[in-house]
Amino acid sequence: MAAEICRASPLLSVKTQLFHAPPSPTTTTTTTSRFHTSSHSKTSFFSHRVLNLNASFSAVRRRSSAVTCQANTLFEIDSVAKAGQDRLEKVPVSNIRNFSIIAHIDHGKSTLADKLLQVTGTVHQREMKDQFLDNMDLERERGITIKLQAARMRYLFENKPYCLNLIDTPGHVDFSYEVSRSLAACEGALLVVDASQGVEAQTLANVYLALENNLEIIPVLNKIDLPGAEPDRVIKEIEEVVGLDCSNAILCSAKEGIGIIDILNAIVARIPPPADTSQRPLRALIFDSYYDPYRGVIVYFRVVDGTIKKGDRVYFMASGKDYFADEIGVLSPNQQEVKELYAGEVGYLSASIRTVADARVGDTVTHYGRKADQSLPGYEEATPMVFCGLFPVDADQFPDLRDALEKLQLNDAALKFEPETSSAMGFGFRCGFLGLLHMEIVQERLEREYNLSLITTAPSVVYRVNCVDGDTVECSNPSLLPEPGKRRSIEEPYVKIEMLSPKDYIGSLMELGQDRRGLFKEMKFITENRASITYEIPLAEMVGDFFDQLKSRSKGYASMEYTFIGYRESDLIKLDILINGDSVEPLATIVHRDKAYSVGRALTQKLKELIPRQMFKVPIQACIGSKVIASEALSAIRKDVLAKCYGGDISRKKKLLKKQAEGKKRMKSIGKVDVPQEAFMAVLKLEKEVI
Repeated sequence: MAAEICRASPLLSVKTQLFHAPPSPTTTTTTTSRFHTSSHSKTSFFSHRVLNLNASFSAVRRRSSAVTCQANTLFEIDSVAKAGQDRLEKVPVSNIRNFSIIAHIDHGKSTLADKLLQVTGTVHQREMKDQFLDNMDLERERGITIKLQAARMRYLFENKPYCLNLIDTPGHVDFSYEVSRSLAACEGALLVVDASQGVEAQTLANVYLALENNLEIIPVLNKIDLPGAEPDRVIKEIEEVVGLDCSNAILCSAKEGIGIIDILNAIVARIPPPADTSQRPLRALIFDSYYDPYRGVIVYFRVVDGTIKKGDRVYFMASGKDYFADEIGVLSPNQQEVKELYAGEVGYLSASIRTVADARVGDTVTHYGRKADQSLPGYEEATPMVFCGLFPVDADQFPDLRDALEKLQLNDAALKFEPETSSAMGFGFRCGFLGLLHMEIVQERLEREYNLSLITTAPSVVYRVNCVDGDTVECSNPSLLPEPGKRRSIEEPYVKIEMLSPKDYIGSLMELGQDRRGLFKEMKFITENRASITYEIPLAEMVGDFFDQLKSRSKGYASMEYTFIGYRESDLIKLDILINGDSVEPLATIVHRDKAYSVGRALTQKLKELIPRQMFKVPIQACIGSKVIASEALSAIRKDVLAKCYGGDISRKKKLLKKQAEGKKRMKSIGKVDVPQEAFMAVLKLEKEVI
């Protein structure tokens, strides 16, 4: 198994390797005549042959020394793998190491976790698969971690057994709160940086989270086997940007198994053990939970103080609920039941909990009879930042959509939804999400796992409306906005966004920030060729195609990270769309006054193309209150009433035209324009682009 892990070739003799050695790149081909060979060409041939033999021997010496180095680690890995079979045995608190892996998206975090599990013998070779800790198909397809996992490993260091608890974390900014709670459950972290890409925006954000929790950070440079890897440049970048001492940074390739033993040794040697506080009242930090249809909610936690045993009555301090611990155990990485967990250990708890809301991430678990004086710091309620409407294409699927959302909410306490009715799309739900990625994941899971066909409206944010009477109303839907006479001002959420980019794309990214009503804060060169640009931008300007534009303008090289900084008053208005004088609520939007004309013009022009012509003239208008700012008109389908007139008096023609005009007028007053669903879909897509 170990040979497969390290990809080490068996030791071959020099003669065998020389036979299989590829030709040296310095070989030059000597062309001679078919019938005549001069002494000079013979000498040249033999001299080249000798050079080739010397080069091959030197290559074999290098290769054999490398194979010997790899072979020396095979015995270590075999002993480590054997020790991993006894990972349920208890060790002293001083021999426990709790650590997390933090990295930007696609820097090899899950691959490194796989290799650690494999090398320590936690997962057998026959059970191993790529992204072992990523359970969802969606995670494997996208190559990202959405739901964090934990794993207990056993490792022998200087003939002493150590218990290593790995807590894998998501890499996207939407899940930064989950990452912060995972880091709070650890004493150290592996900072994984791609040796070819270098420091990215989420790398910085995760490092700052780790420093806030006073963690020991071990820099790890991954993917050093790539042709484009530049370890020296990246080490210098980490020291300059992050401020970490990288003199003892570990160079590794998780895919090839290079440097894995060095990482395990560094975890034991450099990460401090947890404090031995087993005698104190129980306090355990929940860092994740999920719903099991047979056992209820399964809680993942780290015991900070005290001990917990099977059958104990436990109390959740934030939710105020109490349950009996029917089962406790460790994650290795599958659930394995144990009788007791003490301070410093990581495990799971099953107590027939019916909803995830009773055991939220960040909550503190204590004994019901001997409660702790205060809960662990850092707990926050999950607050949705982005809202959109979800409607079934087939109206008969509305009950199925409700059931699917309720099942998803059992696993995801951050998902909020409420019924919504639209004159255009029928019955649906207004859903709240942590961010755009969270929204995409929920939508894709609904379509894939529950076979639903959905229409998604343009994402929006929560606005605060300060009314004249002193009340403050939160509004995520334009149709719920109070009348202009009742509102004093409207506030919108702002985010601080940091963009990391090569210096060649600074101008286009600053232009993007200015176009999105951003306030420029600072720009600094973190290295000679890379700059950090900081803006404060309304969240509403970011939930559209901001990320796509960022990648497009920088040819994929820029990355971004944002944090919510609060609400600010803005000159926002409600833009209504009138078709034949009737307001169409599903098409109403909240936009900034400066952008109202361009958005209104784009919507009216698109609707003119999509709405079929009627028997009467149909005006399409974009309005702010009663003021029309953009207008288009669909001309009427007219019958040629003059076709039967072949000459004669003009008064006859005028009479026929007047009669037709009166009919059109009467038809317009009682007529109704049905906007096809295809038109709504196209306009919703347009709203996502222009707003």
